[in-house]
Amino acid sequence: MTEEARGKGRPAGRGARWGAAAWSLGVLALLIALPLAARHRLPDPLATHWGGRDPDGSMSLTWAALFPALVWLVLVAVAALLQRYCAEQAPGCGAAALASGGVLLTGAQTAVVHANLDRARWQDAAPMGVEVVLVLAATAVAGALAWLAGRGTGRAADGRPEEHPTAGTPALDVPEGERFVWLSRAVNPWLQLLAAVLGLVAVAGVLVAASGLTGLDWSVALSFTLPALAVLVCSSVQARVTARGLTVGFGPFGRPARRWSPEELVSARAEARTAAQAGGWGYRVNRLGTTVMLRGGECLVVRTRRGTDFAVSVDDAERGAALLNAVIARGGRPTGRAADQPS
Repeated sequence: MTEEARGKGRPAGRGARWGAAAWSLGVLALLIALPLAARHRLPDPLATHWGGRDPDGSMSLTWAALFPALVWLVLVAVAALLQRYCAEQAPGCGAAALASGGVLLTGAQTAVVHANLDRARWQDAAPMGVEVVLVLAATAVAGALAWLAGRGTGRAADGRPEEHPTAGTPALDVPEGERFVWLSRAVNPWLQLLAAVLGLVAVAGVLVAASGLTGLDWSVALSFTLPALAVLVCSSVQARVTARGLTVGFGPFGRPARRWSPEELVSARAEARTAAQAGGWGYRVNRLGTTVMLRGGECLVVRTRRGTDFAVSVDDAERGAALLNAVIARGGRPTGRAADQPS
């Protein structure tokens, strides 16, 4: 048998929708803006199709800007339908479609602008070679990462869809030989939106440089890329209790993560905290100890044997604390085969 105590969790999808909206609008803007920004240095029409390495097809400048944008809008609609109707059967499919499609189209648009830049006729466009390989590789990587991130927000650690427990159902008395897991997530949609905006600015700068319009200033690119990654990691959190103790993972992939074995913990409790008490949003250290604050309210707080507190703002913290206290009292003895597997 398996005893599963899933955290109720606030809808992680709200933060994902904010990010998807920002990504969709950003990609749309880039697809239209890239050729229009370079219009004084491009032929009209310009080469848009290559047979092998040499150009063999063209479009007007206006249509070259609008056609990829229309394709992108169709892809966004398809991704939204996939997310709405196929998320449970294939979690992450909508995110993968958006990520890979956006990278493919913006990469292709960048390569087209670069190949036509400062050419008198579209027939004189530069040949395509390594650009195609780089765009396809980036598309595959983006799709795989988005798919993994989407699966992480839609499924529990054992790979099955999350099921919300009936309110008040105790999950403390776990008989020997049974497996159990408690999992709860929290997101801050405003932090996810900020990460998406910073990331889009960084991507836009790299694409503009790759198109040949400007040189690449690494100091400017890193000044947006590094904060985007830092904010993304701090914008979502998941807490997981098993027979091996507590694991708190950050970001869409649950990495990096902090882990405590039952032997390292003294007790666990649920406690209401505000951002003002924690010192702000994100990862905070003050007189209360360490707090991962993504939204005010219920937090899971653990006291370590070093005498410090660690708190994480997730829902259903009372249930998680109760189960973790049972694990601590048991001394970390495994309760089943699943508990012997690394978390």
